[in-house]
Parts: sequence; structure tokens; C-alpha cells
Amino acid sequence: MKKTILLTVIAIIAICTTSNAQSKEPYNDKQNMAVVTSQEPFYPKGDTELFKYVLNAIKYSDEAKAKYIEGNITLSFDVSPDSTISNISVISGLCCGINEEIQRVVKELKFAPAIQNGVKMRMNVMMDFPVKAH
Repeated sequence: MKKTILLTVIAIIAICTTSNAQSKEPYNDKQNMAVVTSQEPFYPKGDTELFKYVLNAIKYSDEAKAKYIEGNITLSFDVSPDSTISNISVISGLCCGINEEIQRVVKELKFAPAIQNGVKMRMNVMMDFPVKAH
């Protein structure tokens, strides 16, 4: 009796898994649609060039230079489908006007936008930027 029940359960599971594996219909549930991110936003020239550019473009205040401020600033910003940067906010920052200056520099950058389901779209990015005021 136990063997019969066990074999029946195994047969049912096998039938269910093979029928699900054979159905190759596209996912078409508008309420719970599958989101496939094929590309996250990124700087086209690479992270190394991004950080070089930011370090060279920042104009440090005399106070920051005098204090030899070093560290990282964490920014959150949106990359739009047209590659522009918006909604920049400082998550963790430094003193002496460096936060505002790095926001200015990052706002001028152009990132490759995110692509989801084949469509360019706005996506939030969080990045750490190194700072060396000397």
C-alpha cells in the first residue's frame, strides 16, 4: 500500500514537471510581470576613467586643501533614459564644500542608461567616489 502511494506521488510529480518544462509560452501576466534587467547604468569609459575624471574635475576649497581631506563620498543618483543624471543626494559625505562640488561634477556626467525588457529606463545608482584634497 505504501509503495503504491509512493509510486503514485512520484508519477504525479514527474507528469507535472514534464508538462511545465514543455510549455514554452511567454510570460504574459501584466500584474506580476517578469522584469529582466539586461543592463545596469554604467559610465561608458569605465570606472577607472570615471574616478580619474572626478578626482581631476573637483575644485577643492582652500579649507579642504589646508585640512588634507581624504575619504569617500557616497552618492545616490538617477540615470535617465537620455543618459543624464538627476536627483543627486549625498548618502555619506565630507566637509568643507566637497559634497556640493562632487555633486556638481557628477551632474555633468553622461552614463549609459539601464535597459529592462529591451527598453531604456530610469534607474537609481549608488556609488562611492574617492576624494583627496591636497
